[in-house]
Amino acid sequence: MSALVLGLAPRMSPLSPRRSAVVAALDIGTSKIACLIARLKPFAEGNGMRGRTHFIDVIGAGYARSRGLKGGAIVDIADAEEAIRQAVDLAERSARVEVASVVLTFGGGRLKSESFAASVQLTGPTVEQRDISRVLDAASLHSIRDGRAVLHSLPIAYRLDGANNIRDPRGMLGKNLAVDLHVVTTDLSALKNLILCVERCHLSVDGVIAAPYAAGLAVLSEDEMELGATVIDFGAGTTTTAAFAGGHCLHVDGIALGGHHVTMDLARGLSMRVPEAERLKTLHGSALASASDAHNMITVPTIEGGDKDVPNAIAYSQIVRMVRPRTEEILEMLRDRLNAAGMSGEPSRQIVLTGAAAQLTGIVELTARIFGRATRLARPLGVAGLSEAARVPTVAVAAGLLVYPQYAGREHFEPRRRHAGGQTGYLVQVGHWLRESF
Repeated sequence: MSALVLGLAPRMSPLSPRRSAVVAALDIGTSKIACLIARLKPFAEGNGMRGRTHFIDVIGAGYARSRGLKGGAIVDIADAEEAIRQAVDLAERSARVEVASVVLTFGGGRLKSESFAASVQLTGPTVEQRDISRVLDAASLHSIRDGRAVLHSLPIAYRLDGANNIRDPRGMLGKNLAVDLHVVTTDLSALKNLILCVERCHLSVDGVIAAPYAAGLAVLSEDEMELGATVIDFGAGTTTTAAFAGGHCLHVDGIALGGHHVTMDLARGLSMRVPEAERLKTLHGSALASASDAHNMITVPTIEGGDKDVPNAIAYSQIVRMVRPRTEEILEMLRDRLNAAGMSGEPSRQIVLTGAAAQLTGIVELTARIFGRATRLARPLGVAGLSEAARVPTVAVAAGLLVYPQYAGREHFEPRRRHAGGQTGYLVQVGHWLRESF
């Protein structure tokens, strides 16, 4: 966790387009833990999804009920460690490989987006890599704050003299180079405890990815990323969002409300045990009412203070009256926060739902009404080896962790190398090139 001392989360090294790799993804949520192990193989020329360089073949999967977490953060490290070990062990047995390191997702810790801009004078007539590094370093200078950890530093666009929206300025003529940098941060203490818990399982952390960003990489096509889409990841303890447009992730946010709060509303309102309320929500819960709800009845067990559960007959409409208000509250909060961040334009062209709570009946239609945008339920794209039962919104974040190594090269890494010891000489650069190319 040495990088965290500097306020920088572990970040995965870019994967060479010509190298194969075995990657283990660990999605630690409030209700479930998923571990996927996949083999990444370079695509042949002209094959594969646009924007991706590798074919993803899942060779092992393990799932466990999450324990010791609340709102995406560790509250009991011993329970959380046991659950992580269980999920990883199942994945290792399935894949018949031993995992030494993982790519980790994080959806808690009050995810926050910030934008930074900087400009530098060019040292020569054309833009060189050192000029890009200098302007990115300048933009990153103030991104590290006390109590916060940087998860992502994503260059959005460059400006060269009077020209805007330049994706790659290398080799272009000019005098002044500027950049807009999108930085995603989270609570440092929450992230430290999560990484510590994983390391206690004798696993090293290759990188930490914001959960909604990972989900977007898994479920959005290249056209959706370009034209604009917002991913909403409905977890049990948190609901997070990531807005994409122009091929970039422009905004990340989250609130400490999720599907578990809907379950608790049912448990309190119907005097039920929490596991029974979760089952009721999963099987019969709905965010929208229908004409027959008042006439359709269901028997549910209630707690009346005795030794046995007393059955109680309720109408479906009563379930809807408890499920819908909390669901509306979550969606309206996200809508208002996205509007306040200026993400009500292109990034909200389409809404894509992921996460376990996204499978609640009627939530797609309710989201479309509240946001006034086309809404769809997500499925992981371009990930082979998953069973049909696993191609669901619940697995989107874990699948996105397997996609991420192909996108890691888009992030800014220079501050980490500088703080780590200043090794930016010629021999070190040759070493990086050799490792990434062969």
